[in-house]
Amino acid sequence: MLEKIGSRLGFPPVGTHHRFVTAIAVDALGSGVFMPLTMLYFLAVTPLSLLQIGLAISIASAVSLPAGPLLGAVVDRLGAKQVLLAGNVLQAVGFFAYLVTDSFAAVLLWTIVVTIGRTAFWGSYGNIVTAISQPGERERWFGFLGALRNVGFAVGGLASGVAISIGTDFAFQAVVAVNAASYLLALWLLLAVPDPRPGGGHASLPGSWGTVLRDRPYLLLVAAQVGYSVPMMVLNFALPVYAVAVLGLPGWVTGGIFTLNCLMIGFGQGLVVNAMTGHVRYRLLLLTQVFFAASYVVFLGASAVSIALGTVVMLIGTFVYTLAELTGGPVLSATAAEAAPDHLRGRYLSMTQLAWNVSSTITPVAFAWLLERGAAPIWWAMLGVSVVFVLVSWRVGLVLPQAAERVTNRAAETAPAST
Repeated sequence: MLEKIGSRLGFPPVGTHHRFVTAIAVDALGSGVFMPLTMLYFLAVTPLSLLQIGLAISIASAVSLPAGPLLGAVVDRLGAKQVLLAGNVLQAVGFFAYLVTDSFAAVLLWTIVVTIGRTAFWGSYGNIVTAISQPGERERWFGFLGALRNVGFAVGGLASGVAISIGTDFAFQAVVAVNAASYLLALWLLLAVPDPRPGGGHASLPGSWGTVLRDRPYLLLVAAQVGYSVPMMVLNFALPVYAVAVLGLPGWVTGGIFTLNCLMIGFGQGLVVNAMTGHVRYRLLLLTQVFFAASYVVFLGASAVSIALGTVVMLIGTFVYTLAELTGGPVLSATAAEAAPDHLRGRYLSMTQLAWNVSSTITPVAFAWLLERGAAPIWWAMLGVSVVFVLVSWRVGLVLPQAAERVTNRAAETAPAST
């Protein structure tokens, strides 16, 4: 019965991968509690200014940038599971340390630890998903796991809205403690998950970083990933501050924005992936940028109306923004995975993770700088980003064969799934 319901929603059968799926859900629940108040937490429990906090997060991301490529090579040699486990440990340690963090240096140090842990998680995650799925159905798998994470984010987002409304240091610290504990629980679940590639890595096979760096079509895909990951930082780093500090909306609006986003993805991602069947991948990436651009116009419009109406406008903008996330995420993930050779997939996918890390490096301080200058600058800047990456996405479709393929949502009969 559950499999039939899942199939109608566009999700693949979980089969023997239930522990991995459960660990992803637990991880998402804890992260969802913290993500909407990343900036607000440090504003509440430290004496730092918004710009100082954004600077600390950006510096931490910059310092951690080399971790992605290094971990990609480790994934190719040792396998993805070990790197995934290490990522959970580092994030648990970092979030527990946040409970006693009260200075710029401490925020910087532990954010470096958390960022490296997150890089390890995402640098291995795509390899595992690729190994347990088959060509043709990877949009379904990436979409399903993204939807599952967002259901967890939605539940966590409700708790974060409560914490913001309460506004005490204890409420904020409780959120951080829950997030840290979720990483430990996910770690315990992942310990029993079989390595999808027994026997370790591929050190004896040909290929190296030179192979990756000479693959210009793939590097253009990585650039397109930047055009998706930069807008994705708006939800965490810009919208909470924009809604509460710039527009003066009630604290619960931040949790409501985040919850709406997560519920739409949790219950709509599979349906959107089903609707993609027969459509060309790179054209879906073009549509993604159109949705992003439209959402920025709506968010800007919230600054021109009353607080009550501004709340409604922000929720409408979030709806449009989430359509972009629903459209672009599964397509980019599946294309990046299938365009990479098996024995170098760790290195190749670490480049897409590098795109995310570059985005998380530049956006906190950039968004903080723009938001301190009023309501309009950030949305004009983001509209410019959309225009640039419409052109990049169009070019990707011309030079990368996998980007010019149609979404089938049907497993290739000749490619059995790895276990």
